[in-house]
Amino acid sequence: MAETNTLEKIEQDSQLLSAGQGKNDILDQLLKPEVQESLTVLVEQLPKLTELVNVLTKSYDIAQSLATDEVLKNDTVGAIKEIAEPVTETVKSLAATAIEAKDRADESTEVIGLFGLLKMLKDPQAQKLFRFIHAFLEISSEQKNHK
Repeated sequence: MAETNTLEKIEQDSQLLSAGQGKNDILDQLLKPEVQESLTVLVEQLPKLTELVNVLTKSYDIAQSLATDEVLKNDTVGAIKEIAEPVTETVKSLAATAIEAKDRADESTEVIGLFGLLKMLKDPQAQKLFRFIHAFLEISSEQKNHK
């Protein structure tokens, strides 16, 4: 029993010594002029820091409430689906049209001559395509000139 008490006393003494040494280290740090200057600046800025912490806390609370709101999540997913579905359908339709046109062009052995090209130039769809290509090239040229 006496040995246990002695060991406990030694441990307590060493803890007190290390605590005292830690306090001395802190005091040494606090006596440095640059640390005192930094602390002064920090104390002067405390009102701003408090305001900033309050704003961050409110922002965090709002973000947390939005992140856990199932109704908002479901509404957001629904809105994204509403926006994406028409686009998806349009892309699918364009892809199907392009695939079908490629297949027809691959199967066709028809030779298109000069008069055939002139006849195709009158086609309203071809005119729409030419206008698009012309506008695209103009915009591309303008963007290239601005760079």
